[in-house]
Amino acid sequence: MNETRREFMRGAGAALAALSLSQASAEAAGDAAGSEKGGPAMHYRNARELIGLLQSRQASAVELTDRAIARIEAHDDKLNAVVVRDFERGRAAAIEADKALARGERAPLLGLPMTVKECANVAGLPTTWGIPGTQQIPVGEDAVTVARLKAAGAVVLGKTNLPLMLADMQSYNAIYGTTNNPWDLSRTPGGSSGGAAAALAAGYVSLELGTDIGGSLRIPAHFCGIFAHKPTHGIVPLRGIAPPGTPSLSIPMRIELAVAGPMARSAGDLALALEIIAGPDATDALGYKLALPPPRHTELRDFRVLVLDTHPLLPTAASVRTALDGMADRLAGRGVKVARTSALLPDLARIGRTFVQMLAAMFAADYPDDIYAGLKSRAAALPADADSTAAARLRATIMSYRDWVKTDRIRIGITNRWQLLFRDFDVVLCPVTPTPAFAHDHSEMAARRLSVNGTEIPYGDHIMWNGNATLAGLPSTAMPIGLSSEGLPIGMQIVGPAMEDRSTIAFAELVEREFGGFVPPPAFKS
Repeated sequence: MNETRREFMRGAGAALAALSLSQASAEAAGDAAGSEKGGPAMHYRNARELIGLLQSRQASAVELTDRAIARIEAHDDKLNAVVVRDFERGRAAAIEADKALARGERAPLLGLPMTVKECANVAGLPTTWGIPGTQQIPVGEDAVTVARLKAAGAVVLGKTNLPLMLADMQSYNAIYGTTNNPWDLSRTPGGSSGGAAAALAAGYVSLELGTDIGGSLRIPAHFCGIFAHKPTHGIVPLRGIAPPGTPSLSIPMRIELAVAGPMARSAGDLALALEIIAGPDATDALGYKLALPPPRHTELRDFRVLVLDTHPLLPTAASVRTALDGMADRLAGRGVKVARTSALLPDLARIGRTFVQMLAAMFAADYPDDIYAGLKSRAAALPADADSTAAARLRATIMSYRDWVKTDRIRIGITNRWQLLFRDFDVVLCPVTPTPAFAHDHSEMAARRLSVNGTEIPYGDHIMWNGNATLAGLPSTAMPIGLSSEGLPIGMQIVGPAMEDRSTIAFAELVEREFGGFVPPPAFKS
Protein backbone atom coordinates (compact mmCIF):
# COMPACT_ATOMS: atom_id res chain seq x y z
CA MET A 1 0.00 0.00 0.00
CA ASN A 2 1.60 3.29 -1.03
CA GLU A 3 1.84 6.29 1.30
CA THR A 4 -0.99 8.26 -0.28
CA ARG A 5 -3.25 5.26 0.12
CA ARG A 6 -2.26 4.93 3.79
CA GLU A 7 -3.04 8.58 4.34
CA PHE A 8 -6.41 8.22 2.66
CA MET A 9 -7.41 5.30 4.88
CA ARG A 10 -6.54 7.23 8.05
CA GLY A 11 -8.40 10.05 9.70
CA ALA A 12 -12.14 10.36 9.26
CA GLY A 13 -12.48 7.03 7.45
CA ALA A 14 -10.68 5.12 10.18
CA ALA A 15 -12.70 6.89 12.85
CA LEU A 16 -15.91 6.06 11.01
CA ALA A 17 -14.97 2.39 10.75
CA ALA A 18 -14.00 2.19 14.44
CA LEU A 19 -17.26 3.80 15.52
CA SER A 20 -19.24 1.50 13.24
CA LEU A 21 -17.48 -1.59 14.63
CA SER A 22 -18.06 -0.63 18.24
CA GLN A 23 -21.73 0.00 17.53
CA ALA A 24 -21.93 -3.27 15.61
CA SER A 25 -20.51 -5.26 18.52
CA ALA A 26 -23.13 -3.86 20.88
CA GLU A 27 -25.96 -4.40 18.39
CA ALA A 28 -24.81 -7.93 17.60
CA ALA A 29 -24.50 -8.86 21.27
CA GLY A 30 -28.00 -7.57 21.98
CA ASP A 31 -29.45 -9.47 19.05
CA ALA A 32 -27.66 -12.66 20.04
CA ALA A 33 -29.09 -12.41 23.55
CA GLY A 34 -32.63 -12.32 22.17
CA SER A 35 -32.41 -15.36 19.90
CA GLU A 36 -30.39 -18.46 19.37
CA LYS A 37 -26.98 -17.80 17.90
CA GLY A 38 -27.10 -18.46 14.17
CA GLY A 39 -30.87 -18.17 13.85
CA PRO A 40 -32.57 -16.94 10.68
CA ALA A 41 -31.75 -13.31 11.54
CA MET A 42 -28.09 -14.07 10.77
CA HIS A 43 -28.88 -14.01 7.06
CA TYR A 44 -29.95 -10.40 7.26
CA ARG A 45 -27.41 -8.93 9.65
CA ASN A 46 -25.51 -6.09 8.03
CA ALA A 47 -21.77 -6.16 7.44
CA ARG A 48 -20.89 -4.06 10.48
CA GLU A 49 -22.91 -6.35 12.74
CA LEU A 50 -21.20 -9.43 11.31
CA ILE A 51 -17.78 -7.85 11.70
CA GLY A 52 -18.67 -7.12 15.33
CA LEU A 53 -19.51 -10.80 15.81
CA LEU A 54 -16.24 -11.84 14.19
CA GLN A 55 -14.10 -9.50 16.25
CA SER A 56 -15.82 -10.42 19.51
CA ARG A 57 -15.40 -14.11 18.52
CA GLN A 58 -19.16 -14.74 18.74
CA ALA A 59 -18.99 -16.11 15.21
CA SER A 60 -16.19 -17.44 13.04
CA ALA A 61 -15.38 -16.61 9.45
CA VAL A 62 -15.84 -20.28 8.55
CA GLU A 63 -19.27 -20.28 10.18
CA LEU A 64 -20.38 -17.18 8.26
CA THR A 65 -18.91 -18.51 5.03
CA ASP A 66 -20.59 -21.90 5.41
CA ARG A 67 -23.91 -20.18 6.15
CA ALA A 68 -23.59 -18.02 3.05
CA ILE A 69 -22.71 -21.01 0.87
CA ALA A 70 -25.61 -23.03 2.28
CA ARG A 71 -28.04 -20.19 1.62
CA ILE A 72 -26.84 -19.77 -1.95
CA GLU A 73 -27.13 -23.51 -2.58
CA ALA A 74 -30.60 -23.61 -1.02
CA HIS A 75 -32.11 -20.67 -2.89
CA ASP A 76 -30.17 -19.79 -6.01
CA ASP A 77 -31.95 -22.30 -8.20
CA LYS A 78 -34.82 -19.80 -7.99
CA LEU A 79 -32.80 -16.59 -8.41
CA ASN A 80 -29.66 -17.49 -10.40
CA ALA A 81 -27.75 -14.60 -8.85
CA VAL A 82 -24.34 -16.12 -7.97
CA VAL A 83 -23.31 -17.50 -11.35
CA VAL A 84 -19.57 -18.02 -10.74
CA ARG A 85 -18.92 -19.91 -7.51
CA ASP A 86 -15.57 -20.06 -5.76
CA PHE A 87 -16.61 -21.79 -2.57
CA GLU A 88 -13.50 -23.92 -2.05
CA ARG A 89 -11.09 -20.98 -2.19
CA GLY A 90 -13.55 -18.91 -0.20
CA ARG A 91 -13.64 -21.43 2.62
CA ALA A 92 -9.83 -21.62 2.58
CA ALA A 93 -9.69 -17.82 2.91
CA ALA A 94 -12.17 -18.00 5.80
CA ILE A 95 -9.95 -20.50 7.62
CA GLU A 96 -7.00 -18.13 7.26
CA ALA A 97 -9.15 -15.23 8.45
CA ASP A 98 -10.06 -17.14 11.61
CA LYS A 99 -6.38 -17.80 12.27
CA ALA A 100 -5.64 -14.10 11.88
CA LEU A 101 -8.51 -13.14 14.19
CA ALA A 102 -7.23 -15.62 16.77
CA ARG A 103 -3.84 -13.90 16.62
CA GLY A 104 -5.53 -10.63 17.43
CA GLU A 105 -5.19 -9.21 13.93
CA ARG A 106 -7.79 -6.74 12.74
CA ALA A 107 -8.80 -5.46 9.31
CA PRO A 108 -12.00 -3.66 8.27
CA LEU A 109 -13.63 -6.73 6.63
CA LEU A 110 -11.57 -9.57 8.10
CA GLY A 111 -13.55 -12.80 7.67
CA LEU A 112 -16.62 -11.24 6.02
CA PRO A 113 -18.05 -13.25 3.08
CA MET A 114 -19.13 -11.27 0.02
CA THR A 115 -19.56 -11.54 -3.75
CA VAL A 116 -18.59 -9.23 -6.62
CA LYS A 117 -20.13 -8.42 -9.99
CA GLU A 118 -18.94 -10.67 -12.81
CA CYS A 119 -17.36 -7.80 -14.77
CA ALA A 120 -14.63 -7.29 -12.14
CA ASN A 121 -11.53 -9.42 -12.49
CA VAL A 122 -10.93 -12.01 -9.78
CA ALA A 123 -7.76 -13.99 -10.36
CA GLY A 124 -8.57 -17.55 -11.37
CA LEU A 125 -12.24 -16.87 -12.19
CA PRO A 126 -13.75 -16.08 -15.60
CA THR A 127 -14.63 -12.51 -16.57
CA THR A 128 -17.01 -12.76 -19.54
CA TRP A 129 -19.36 -9.75 -19.39
CA GLY A 130 -21.90 -12.30 -20.67
CA ILE A 131 -20.11 -12.67 -24.02
CA PRO A 132 -20.24 -16.32 -25.22
CA GLY A 133 -16.87 -17.89 -26.02
CA THR A 134 -14.90 -15.85 -23.46
CA GLN A 135 -15.22 -18.25 -20.53
CA GLN A 136 -11.76 -19.77 -21.03
CA ILE A 137 -9.81 -16.51 -21.25
CA PRO A 138 -7.44 -16.63 -18.26
CA VAL A 139 -7.68 -13.98 -15.57
CA GLY A 140 -4.45 -13.73 -13.61
CA GLU A 141 -4.89 -10.62 -11.52
CA ASP A 142 -7.57 -9.08 -9.31
CA ALA A 143 -9.17 -5.76 -10.19
CA VAL A 144 -7.85 -2.96 -7.97
CA THR A 145 -11.16 -2.79 -6.09
CA VAL A 146 -11.23 -6.57 -5.55
CA ALA A 147 -7.62 -6.52 -4.35
CA ARG A 148 -8.49 -3.78 -1.86
CA LEU A 149 -11.49 -5.71 -0.55
CA LYS A 150 -9.37 -8.84 -0.12
CA ALA A 151 -6.61 -6.85 1.56
CA ALA A 152 -9.25 -5.57 3.99
CA GLY A 153 -10.03 -9.20 4.83
CA ALA A 154 -13.12 -9.91 2.69
CA VAL A 155 -13.77 -13.54 1.74
CA VAL A 156 -14.88 -13.55 -1.92
CA LEU A 157 -17.26 -16.45 -2.58
CA GLY A 158 -17.98 -15.83 -6.25
CA LYS A 159 -19.37 -13.49 -8.87
CA THR A 160 -22.88 -12.29 -9.65
CA ASN A 161 -24.84 -12.08 -12.87
CA LEU A 162 -25.16 -9.20 -15.33
CA PRO A 163 -26.47 -8.48 -18.84
CA LEU A 164 -24.50 -8.85 -22.06
CA MET A 165 -21.81 -6.13 -22.13
CA LEU A 166 -23.45 -4.55 -19.06
CA ALA A 167 -25.85 -2.85 -21.46
CA ASP A 168 -29.33 -3.53 -20.08
CA MET A 169 -31.65 -2.87 -17.15
CA GLN A 170 -32.15 -6.64 -16.92
CA SER A 171 -29.53 -9.24 -15.95
CA TYR A 172 -29.47 -12.11 -18.41
CA ASN A 173 -27.05 -13.50 -20.97
CA ALA A 174 -26.40 -16.61 -23.04
CA ILE A 175 -23.72 -17.93 -20.68
CA TYR A 176 -25.34 -17.70 -17.28
CA GLY A 177 -29.04 -17.31 -18.02
CA THR A 178 -31.55 -15.03 -16.30
CA THR A 179 -31.51 -13.62 -12.78
CA ASN A 180 -34.88 -13.19 -11.07
CA ASN A 181 -36.05 -10.62 -8.54
CA PRO A 182 -36.43 -11.98 -4.98
CA TRP A 183 -39.60 -9.91 -4.57
CA ASP A 184 -41.26 -11.42 -7.65
CA LEU A 185 -39.52 -14.11 -9.69
CA SER A 186 -41.37 -13.02 -12.84
CA ARG A 187 -39.65 -9.63 -12.70
CA THR A 188 -36.11 -8.42 -13.30
CA PRO A 189 -33.84 -7.49 -10.39
CA GLY A 190 -32.47 -4.71 -12.60
CA GLY A 191 -29.18 -4.31 -14.37
CA SER A 192 -26.48 -4.30 -14.88
CA SER A 193 -25.66 -5.15 -11.23
CA GLY A 194 -28.81 -7.26 -10.97
CA GLY A 195 -27.24 -10.43 -9.63
CA ALA A 196 -25.54 -8.40 -6.91
CA ALA A 197 -28.79 -6.78 -5.78
CA ALA A 198 -30.65 -10.10 -5.79
CA ALA A 199 -27.91 -11.75 -3.71
CA LEU A 200 -28.15 -9.00 -1.09
CA ALA A 201 -31.95 -8.94 -0.97
CA ALA A 202 -32.10 -12.75 -0.59
CA GLY A 203 -29.69 -12.70 2.35
CA TYR A 204 -26.78 -14.48 0.67
CA VAL A 205 -24.16 -11.88 1.61
CA SER A 206 -24.11 -8.47 3.28
CA LEU A 207 -21.80 -6.63 0.87
CA GLU A 208 -21.31 -6.48 -2.90
CA LEU A 209 -19.22 -4.65 -5.48
CA GLY A 210 -20.99 -3.33 -8.58
CA THR A 211 -20.55 -0.81 -11.38
CA ASP A 212 -22.67 2.02 -12.81
CA ILE A 213 -22.82 4.16 -15.92
CA GLY A 214 -26.53 4.47 -16.71
CA GLY A 215 -27.85 3.48 -13.30
CA SER A 216 -26.38 -0.02 -12.98
CA LEU A 217 -25.94 0.29 -9.21
CA ARG A 218 -29.01 2.40 -8.54
CA ILE A 219 -31.62 0.61 -10.67
CA PRO A 220 -31.04 -2.83 -9.09
CA ALA A 221 -31.04 -1.21 -5.63
CA HIS A 222 -34.41 0.39 -6.41
CA PHE A 223 -35.86 -2.81 -7.90
CA CYS A 224 -34.66 -5.07 -5.04
CA GLY A 225 -35.07 -2.75 -2.06
CA ILE A 226 -31.40 -2.42 -1.06
CA PHE A 227 -28.79 0.36 -0.79
CA ALA A 228 -26.14 1.28 -3.37
CA HIS A 229 -23.72 4.13 -3.89
CA LYS A 230 -22.57 5.58 -7.20
CA PRO A 231 -19.39 7.42 -6.23
CA THR A 232 -18.14 10.70 -7.59
CA HIS A 233 -16.63 9.92 -10.97
CA GLY A 234 -12.97 8.96 -10.76
CA ILE A 235 -12.56 8.33 -7.03
CA VAL A 236 -12.76 4.51 -7.28
CA PRO A 237 -10.19 2.88 -9.62
CA LEU A 238 -11.57 0.95 -12.58
CA ARG A 239 -8.39 -0.92 -13.49
CA GLY A 240 -9.26 -4.59 -13.83
CA ILE A 241 -12.93 -3.92 -14.62
CA ALA A 242 -12.77 -4.32 -18.38
CA PRO A 243 -14.17 -6.57 -21.14
CA PRO A 244 -12.78 -10.11 -21.34
CA GLY A 245 -9.36 -10.39 -22.91
CA THR A 246 -8.40 -6.80 -22.15
CA PRO A 247 -4.64 -6.77 -21.53
CA SER A 248 -3.59 -6.34 -17.91
CA LEU A 249 -2.69 -2.70 -17.45
CA SER A 250 -0.09 -1.13 -15.20
CA ILE A 251 -1.48 2.39 -15.57
CA PRO A 252 -4.68 3.90 -14.16
CA MET A 253 -7.83 3.31 -16.18
CA ARG A 254 -10.45 6.03 -16.56
CA ILE A 255 -13.71 5.63 -18.48
CA GLU A 256 -16.03 8.53 -19.15
CA LEU A 257 -19.15 8.43 -16.93
CA ALA A 258 -18.44 4.93 -15.53
CA VAL A 259 -17.83 4.13 -11.86
CA ALA A 260 -17.56 1.18 -9.48
CA GLY A 261 -19.22 1.26 -6.09
CA PRO A 262 -20.58 -0.68 -3.11
CA MET A 263 -23.99 -2.28 -2.60
CA ALA A 264 -25.36 -3.34 0.78
CA ARG A 265 -28.45 -3.56 2.97
CA SER A 266 -27.60 -0.50 5.05
CA ALA A 267 -26.16 2.95 4.44
CA GLY A 268 -23.47 2.45 7.08
CA ASP A 269 -22.12 -0.54 5.16
CA LEU A 270 -21.83 1.62 2.05
CA ALA A 271 -19.68 4.07 4.02
CA LEU A 272 -17.49 1.26 5.34
CA ALA A 273 -16.94 -0.23 1.87
CA LEU A 274 -16.34 3.11 0.15
CA GLU A 275 -13.49 3.90 2.55
CA ILE A 276 -11.83 0.66 1.42
CA ILE A 277 -12.25 0.85 -2.36
CA ALA A 278 -11.90 4.61 -2.95
CA GLY A 279 -8.62 6.40 -3.35
CA PRO A 280 -5.91 6.80 -5.98
CA ASP A 281 -4.83 3.84 -8.06
CA ALA A 282 -1.43 2.75 -6.72
CA THR A 283 -0.01 3.02 -10.24
CA ASP A 284 -1.03 6.65 -10.65
CA ALA A 285 2.15 8.50 -11.56
CA LEU A 286 0.83 11.70 -9.99
CA GLY A 287 0.38 9.98 -6.63
CA TYR A 288 -2.27 12.52 -5.61
CA LYS A 289 -4.07 12.27 -2.32
CA LEU A 290 -7.83 11.91 -2.33
CA ALA A 291 -9.49 14.01 0.35
CA LEU A 292 -13.23 13.52 0.70
CA PRO A 293 -14.74 16.09 3.06
CA PRO A 294 -16.80 14.96 6.04
CA PRO A 295 -20.61 15.02 5.78
CA ARG A 296 -22.05 18.51 5.63
CA HIS A 297 -24.31 17.71 8.57
CA THR A 298 -24.71 15.08 11.27
CA GLU A 299 -28.33 15.87 12.12
CA LEU A 300 -31.17 15.21 9.70
CA ARG A 301 -32.91 18.50 10.45
CA ASP A 302 -29.85 20.48 9.31
CA PHE A 303 -30.02 19.26 5.70
CA ARG A 304 -31.37 21.49 2.93
CA VAL A 305 -33.19 19.24 0.46
CA LEU A 306 -34.52 19.78 -3.06
CA VAL A 307 -37.10 17.19 -4.15
CA LEU A 308 -37.71 16.44 -7.85
CA ASP A 309 -40.56 14.12 -8.81
CA THR A 310 -41.39 15.25 -12.36
CA HIS A 311 -39.23 14.86 -15.45
CA PRO A 312 -39.91 16.82 -18.65
CA LEU A 313 -39.00 13.93 -20.97
CA LEU A 314 -41.02 11.10 -19.44
CA PRO A 315 -43.83 10.37 -16.98
CA THR A 316 -43.16 8.90 -13.55
CA ALA A 317 -45.50 6.29 -12.07
CA ALA A 318 -47.90 7.46 -9.40
CA SER A 319 -46.55 4.85 -6.98
CA VAL A 320 -43.00 6.22 -7.29
CA ARG A 321 -44.07 9.84 -6.95
CA THR A 322 -46.30 9.01 -3.98
CA ALA A 323 -43.45 7.27 -2.18
CA LEU A 324 -41.04 10.14 -2.82
CA ASP A 325 -43.58 12.79 -1.88
CA GLY A 326 -44.38 10.89 1.29
CA MET A 327 -40.70 10.87 2.18
CA ALA A 328 -40.52 14.61 1.52
CA ASP A 329 -43.45 15.19 3.88
CA ARG A 330 -41.88 13.03 6.60
CA LEU A 331 -38.61 14.91 6.27
CA ALA A 332 -40.39 18.25 6.53
CA GLY A 333 -42.14 16.94 9.63
CA ARG A 334 -38.74 16.36 11.21
CA GLY A 335 -37.66 19.92 10.56
CA VAL A 336 -35.74 19.32 7.33
CA LYS A 337 -35.72 22.28 4.95
CA VAL A 338 -37.51 20.84 1.89
CA ALA A 339 -37.99 22.71 -1.40
CA ARG A 340 -39.67 21.62 -4.62
CA THR A 341 -38.21 24.14 -7.07
CA SER A 342 -35.08 26.20 -7.56
CA ALA A 343 -34.12 28.78 -10.14
CA LEU A 344 -30.63 27.22 -10.10
CA LEU A 345 -31.82 23.78 -11.20
CA PRO A 346 -30.20 22.73 -14.48
CA ASP A 347 -32.50 22.00 -17.43
CA LEU A 348 -33.52 18.36 -16.86
CA ALA A 349 -34.52 17.92 -20.50
CA ARG A 350 -31.10 19.07 -21.67
CA ILE A 351 -29.45 16.79 -19.13
CA GLY A 352 -31.52 13.85 -20.33
CA ARG A 353 -30.75 14.37 -24.00
CA THR A 354 -27.05 14.97 -23.41
CA PHE A 355 -26.87 11.92 -21.15
CA VAL A 356 -28.42 9.51 -23.65
CA GLN A 357 -26.27 10.93 -26.45
CA MET A 358 -22.97 10.45 -24.61
CA LEU A 359 -24.04 7.04 -23.36
CA ALA A 360 -25.03 5.88 -26.85
CA ALA A 361 -21.76 7.09 -28.33
CA MET A 362 -19.75 5.24 -25.68
CA PHE A 363 -21.55 1.94 -26.16
CA ALA A 364 -21.38 2.22 -29.97
CA ALA A 365 -17.58 2.45 -29.84
CA ASP A 366 -17.48 -1.30 -29.08
CA TYR A 367 -20.11 -2.43 -31.60
CA PRO A 368 -18.99 -4.84 -34.34
CA ASP A 369 -18.41 -3.24 -37.75
CA ASP A 370 -21.55 -4.70 -39.34
CA ILE A 371 -23.81 -3.37 -36.57
CA TYR A 372 -22.11 0.03 -36.69
CA ALA A 373 -22.62 0.16 -40.48
CA GLY A 374 -26.32 -0.55 -39.98
CA LEU A 375 -26.58 2.29 -37.46
CA LYS A 376 -24.97 4.67 -39.93
CA SER A 377 -27.55 3.72 -42.56
CA ARG A 378 -30.44 4.15 -40.14
CA ALA A 379 -29.14 7.51 -38.90
CA ALA A 380 -28.72 8.76 -42.47
CA ALA A 381 -32.35 7.86 -43.18
CA LEU A 382 -33.70 9.94 -40.29
CA PRO A 383 -35.70 13.02 -41.33
CA ALA A 384 -33.76 16.22 -40.72
CA ASP A 385 -36.43 17.43 -38.29
CA ALA A 386 -36.57 14.22 -36.22
CA ASP A 387 -35.94 15.43 -32.67
CA SER A 388 -37.17 12.62 -30.44
CA THR A 389 -34.94 11.13 -27.76
CA ALA A 390 -34.73 7.96 -29.86
CA ALA A 391 -33.51 9.99 -32.86
CA ALA A 392 -30.92 11.78 -30.73
CA ARG A 393 -29.73 8.43 -29.39
CA LEU A 394 -29.40 6.96 -32.89
CA ARG A 395 -27.47 9.94 -34.25
CA ALA A 396 -25.18 9.80 -31.22
CA THR A 397 -24.10 6.23 -32.00
CA ILE A 398 -22.16 7.59 -34.99
CA MET A 399 -21.10 10.85 -33.34
CA SER A 400 -17.87 12.36 -34.62
CA TYR A 401 -15.13 13.48 -32.26
CA ARG A 402 -16.04 17.06 -33.16
CA ASP A 403 -19.61 16.44 -32.05
CA TRP A 404 -18.40 14.67 -28.91
CA VAL A 405 -16.35 17.72 -27.89
CA LYS A 406 -19.33 20.00 -28.44
CA THR A 407 -21.57 17.67 -26.41
CA ASP A 408 -18.97 17.44 -23.66
CA ARG A 409 -18.90 21.22 -23.40
CA ILE A 410 -22.65 21.12 -22.76
CA ARG A 411 -21.96 18.54 -20.04
CA ILE A 412 -19.39 20.84 -18.42
CA GLY A 413 -21.90 23.69 -18.34
CA ILE A 414 -24.49 21.43 -16.72
CA THR A 415 -21.94 20.28 -14.16
CA ASN A 416 -21.16 23.88 -13.24
CA ARG A 417 -24.86 24.57 -12.83
CA TRP A 418 -25.21 21.69 -10.36
CA GLN A 419 -22.30 23.00 -8.31
CA LEU A 420 -23.98 26.39 -8.05
CA LEU A 421 -27.20 24.73 -6.92
CA PHE A 422 -25.36 22.84 -4.19
CA ARG A 423 -24.44 26.14 -2.56
CA ASP A 424 -28.12 26.45 -1.61
CA PHE A 425 -28.94 22.75 -1.14
CA ASP A 426 -27.09 19.84 0.42
CA VAL A 427 -28.79 16.99 -1.45
CA VAL A 428 -31.31 16.49 -4.24
CA LEU A 429 -33.86 13.68 -3.97
CA CYS A 430 -35.34 12.14 -7.12
CA PRO A 431 -36.62 8.81 -8.47
CA VAL A 432 -34.29 6.11 -9.77
CA THR A 433 -36.62 4.97 -12.56
CA PRO A 434 -40.22 5.85 -13.45
CA THR A 435 -41.56 2.48 -12.20
CA PRO A 436 -40.79 -0.32 -9.78
CA ALA A 437 -39.34 -3.57 -11.17
CA PHE A 438 -40.95 -4.70 -14.42
CA ALA A 439 -41.54 -8.15 -15.91
CA HIS A 440 -38.76 -9.95 -17.77
CA ASP A 441 -38.67 -8.90 -21.43
CA HIS A 442 -35.97 -10.43 -23.62
CA SER A 443 -37.36 -9.27 -26.95
CA GLU A 444 -35.36 -7.10 -29.33
CA MET A 445 -34.27 -4.16 -27.20
CA ALA A 446 -35.08 -1.46 -29.74
CA ALA A 447 -38.69 -2.65 -29.87
CA ARG A 448 -39.27 -2.84 -26.10
CA ARG A 449 -41.74 -0.51 -24.44
CA LEU A 450 -42.62 0.10 -20.81
CA SER A 451 -45.94 1.34 -19.51
CA VAL A 452 -45.94 4.30 -17.12
CA ASN A 453 -49.34 5.48 -15.90
CA GLY A 454 -50.86 3.92 -19.00
CA THR A 455 -48.42 5.63 -21.36
CA GLU A 456 -45.91 3.56 -23.29
CA ILE A 457 -42.36 4.92 -23.27
CA PRO A 458 -39.28 3.68 -25.13
CA TYR A 459 -37.33 1.15 -23.07
CA GLY A 460 -34.13 3.21 -23.18
CA ASP A 461 -35.83 6.26 -21.67
CA HIS A 462 -36.36 4.37 -18.41
CA ILE A 463 -32.85 5.35 -17.26
CA MET A 464 -33.40 9.09 -17.74
CA TRP A 465 -33.49 9.99 -14.03
CA ASN A 466 -30.01 8.51 -13.59
CA GLY A 467 -28.49 11.06 -15.94
CA ASN A 468 -28.72 13.80 -13.32
CA ALA A 469 -25.83 12.32 -11.35
CA THR A 470 -24.01 10.38 -14.07
CA LEU A 471 -23.59 13.19 -16.58
CA ALA A 472 -22.04 15.56 -14.02
CA GLY A 473 -20.05 12.84 -12.24
CA LEU A 474 -21.91 13.44 -8.99
CA PRO A 475 -22.29 10.99 -6.11
CA SER A 476 -25.70 9.36 -5.77
CA THR A 477 -26.86 7.05 -3.00
CA ALA A 478 -29.89 4.88 -3.70
CA MET A 479 -32.01 3.64 -0.80
CA PRO A 480 -35.41 1.98 -0.29
CA ILE A 481 -38.27 4.20 0.89
CA GLY A 482 -41.38 2.04 0.58
CA LEU A 483 -43.40 -0.55 -1.30
CA SER A 484 -45.86 -0.20 -4.16
CA SER A 485 -49.44 -1.47 -3.96
CA GLU A 486 -48.12 -4.62 -5.66
CA GLY A 487 -45.63 -5.13 -2.85
CA LEU A 488 -42.58 -4.12 -4.89
CA PRO A 489 -39.73 -1.99 -3.50
CA ILE A 490 -39.47 1.69 -4.37
CA GLY A 491 -36.23 3.58 -3.91
CA MET A 492 -34.95 7.11 -4.27
CA GLN A 493 -31.69 8.71 -5.30
CA ILE A 494 -29.84 11.07 -2.98
CA VAL A 495 -27.64 13.20 -5.24
CA GLY A 496 -24.95 15.44 -3.82
CA PRO A 497 -22.07 17.72 -4.81
CA ALA A 498 -18.96 16.27 -6.45
CA MET A 499 -16.55 14.70 -3.93
CA GLU A 500 -19.15 14.92 -1.15
CA ASP A 501 -19.98 11.22 -1.15
CA ARG A 502 -19.98 11.16 2.62
CA SER A 503 -22.85 13.65 2.68
CA THR A 504 -25.20 11.57 0.51
CA ILE A 505 -24.39 8.39 2.44
CA ALA A 506 -24.75 10.16 5.78
CA PHE A 507 -28.14 11.53 4.73
CA ALA A 508 -29.22 8.00 3.74
CA GLU A 509 -28.07 6.67 7.10
CA LEU A 510 -30.00 9.36 8.98
CA VAL A 511 -33.14 8.68 6.93
CA GLU A 512 -32.71 4.94 7.52
CA ARG A 513 -32.35 5.51 11.26
CA GLU A 514 -35.43 7.71 11.38
CA PHE A 515 -37.80 5.93 8.99
CA GLY A 516 -36.35 2.47 8.30
CA GLY A 517 -34.68 0.98 5.26
CA PHE A 518 -34.25 -2.56 3.96
CA VAL A 519 -36.90 -5.19 4.62
CA PRO A 520 -36.53 -8.81 3.45
CA PRO A 521 -38.61 -10.06 0.52
CA PRO A 522 -41.46 -12.14 1.96
CA ALA A 523 -40.41 -15.35 0.21
CA PHE A 524 -36.85 -15.09 1.59
CA LYS A 525 -37.45 -14.02 5.19
CA SER A 526 -36.42 -17.33 6.71
